[in-house]
Amino acid sequence: MANKDLKKAKIDKNDEFYTQISDIEKECSNYKEHFKGKTVFCNCDDPYESNFFKHFAMSFNSLGLKKLVATCYAGSPIANKELSLFDDETIENKTTRSPHKIEITEIPDMNKDGAVDLADVKLLLSSNKNNLTRLKGNGDFRSQECIDILKEADVVVTNPPFSLFREYVSQLVEYEKKFLIIGNTNALTYRDVFRLIKENKMATGITNFNVGMYFIVPDTWEKYHKIENGKKLVRNSNSCWFTNLDHKKRHEKLILFKKYSVTEYPKYYNFDAIEVSTYKDIPSDYDGIMGVPVTFIDKYNPEQFEIIGLGISNSGLEIGVKPYKEEHKKYRKEIQKRGAVDGDLYFMKNDVVDVPYARILIKRKGI
Repeated sequence: MANKDLKKAKIDKNDEFYTQISDIEKECSNYKEHFKGKTVFCNCDDPYESNFFKHFAMSFNSLGLKKLVATCYAGSPIANKELSLFDDETIENKTTRSPHKIEITEIPDMNKDGAVDLADVKLLLSSNKNNLTRLKGNGDFRSQECIDILKEADVVVTNPPFSLFREYVSQLVEYEKKFLIIGNTNALTYRDVFRLIKENKMATGITNFNVGMYFIVPDTWEKYHKIENGKKLVRNSNSCWFTNLDHKKRHEKLILFKKYSVTEYPKYYNFDAIEVSTYKDIPSDYDGIMGVPVTFIDKYNPEQFEIIGLGISNSGLEIGVKPYKEEHKKYRKEIQKRGAVDGDLYFMKNDVVDVPYARILIKRKGI
């Protein structure tokens, strides 16, 4: 129920879902060396409410950032709940929120209390209006104004709209930007996204894979999963981090302990590979191609495995999957009931057709 609401809201321009700062800190803490001396751009974030902006503002000095930039789209749904940055605005503008950019190159201890926090950020912005400017356009990440800012950035960190994920990633790739972003795990099977993973140009992050995250939603929401610290939270079980920043998990070797057997690992009828129902069961002594669940991506070490392709027909990737064999066409209706079409991987188990969902085809290296 809440997941359905999340997907619907992600399609709307006014995306009212906010990532918890605990999730941001947990993931970002693994990339400190990638942020030092860099310009970080949060281009889907209203600094009034964005925990991405708050995290990097409060960590600006400890991370050694060169610059922090955040842009806000037109009509941000939250008005002046945390930082009232435009004190000269009319009541109407404060309610509708005009698109703007915040740019920070230093955060001193403005109030001399011995710590740098949001209070110092507010004082800094109040004392130097050049840090805060209104955008001429609507603040959309696809606008030329925001693209020009993107060109000057080193690393992009944000939670983009799930419905625009393909387009968002495509833009980052086009401008050759490093990124750490949140997306739907289903995006792993998108043709362009999967190709980046296959070519080792993109990977999942370190935390929250296949577990999901809780997102903060406005008080007006009637449907939610729980309340913490007075805020309503909705859980999206299909969310994870995506990045092209290198991290230690990418180099961890998957320990394999099972041995291959013909009876335990059935072969597909329309592709020369075996079915492995979980990454934990990858045999240590098989040198052929294997079909594994999408969850394998979280364990993928490009030094240990090679990705061959994606075993579903709509992936748009040529991997040699053949149509159903003539003798199995009698099962066609049964197969189609399961959402499969010609070109999906399938195998027979106890004279029953089995069509595994979205198998990634892999092969071990050095065997």
